[in-house]
Amino acid sequence: MTASGDRPGDALLVIDAQNGVFENAHERDAVVARIATLIENARAASVPVVWVQHSSDDLAIDSEAWQIVPELEPRDDETVVRKQHGDSFEETDLEEALARLDAGHLLISGGQTDACVRSTLHGGFVRGYHVTLVSDAHTTEDLSAWGAPPPEQVIAHTNLYWGFQTAAGRTGKVVPVDEVDFVR
Repeated sequence: MTASGDRPGDALLVIDAQNGVFENAHERDAVVARIATLIENARAASVPVVWVQHSSDDLAIDSEAWQIVPELEPRDDETVVRKQHGDSFEETDLEEALARLDAGHLLISGGQTDACVRSTLHGGFVRGYHVTLVSDAHTTEDLSAWGAPPPEQVIAHTNLYWGFQTAAGRTGKVVPVDEVDFVR
């Protein structure tokens, strides 16, 4: 385990809140509104907001699909991390950014639950961070045509299993937006 979890601060990660990712997201508008509330609360508490932005063939950099959803907007002083893999830590400068921000506890929101959110939950945890999943601020699209459970079941299952994560010296928790208590 690294010493990252020993850092005192929080950081809110907003993962892939992009037009192309949220276009067909389950309860899109409600989830975006809850993410907006999280961002507002983090900013009010002087907790850093870190934006993660995925690029791929379907999310070409600078395309409309790649842009952050219009309801949410990074401020000029907030960190934006570009990634090409599900895990927001993989081949990015996220760890360095979190070290600069003195963040050892990550609060995770965004999309997609069963891809980049889940990968980043595990990526942060194995790198020594305390990781809280904000239960009502992540979403996914309906992939049941390809054998996945319906999105509400994917979200519920991820919330369920993440609440039981344990590891030496770090915690995994699940809380709804209205119970998030930012620490700075």
